[in-house]
Amino acid sequence: MKLVSKFALGLIVASSFMFVGCYDNASPGQNEVAKPVIDDTEIGLRKTDLFSEQQVKPDETQYSESMAGSGHKFKRAFQDAPPMIPHSVEGMLPVQINNNQCVSCHAPEVASSLGALPYPESHMIDFRPKHKFDGQKFEKSIDNMKNEVSIKKISQLSGSRFNCTLCHAPQSTGELVHNNFDPDFTTKDGAEKSHWTGTNLTDGLDTVKE
Repeated sequence: MKLVSKFALGLIVASSFMFVGCYDNASPGQNEVAKPVIDDTEIGLRKTDLFSEQQVKPDETQYSESMAGSGHKFKRAFQDAPPMIPHSVEGMLPVQINNNQCVSCHAPEVASSLGALPYPESHMIDFRPKHKFDGQKFEKSIDNMKNEVSIKKISQLSGSRFNCTLCHAPQSTGELVHNNFDPDFTTKDGAEKSHWTGTNLTDGLDTVKE
């Protein structure tokens, strides 16, 4: 009886070692819990598979066809955000430095008489660094450890601001993606008016005034 018991115990121990050995020698990942697969309908903003071209085609957006001075203005996206263009831009693009139809209505000296929004004081300030370059030698205008931005007020639209459509986009109807952003305006009329004038332009900036 004792011989049988020892033999049976030996078989159990041997079987255990064989089982552990097989487990340890299993191929990588075989013993891992399978991770859920992300369906392709959950990858994009539009919840549909990527093979349905007609379904993933974005909704059409309608740009304003109103003439200048008659368009409905959208509220600004946030405090001091560039206002969107409320009228048609047909025939006005591309904006070029020597052919800018925007300034014919939005220059401060004529805007009020035309009922247009004048471009702000920030657009008549040159913020570019005033470095020196004679074609061979380059010299920074101020010490390396200081801010290199200068502020120089000019009487016309700054050359760096000529391309209006870099910041101002035409208004359009149609919501491609739902927007949950809720702006917190810091001024009472922040949704309609910019406050980048006077000292607001340079608050918190270490600049060189010319």
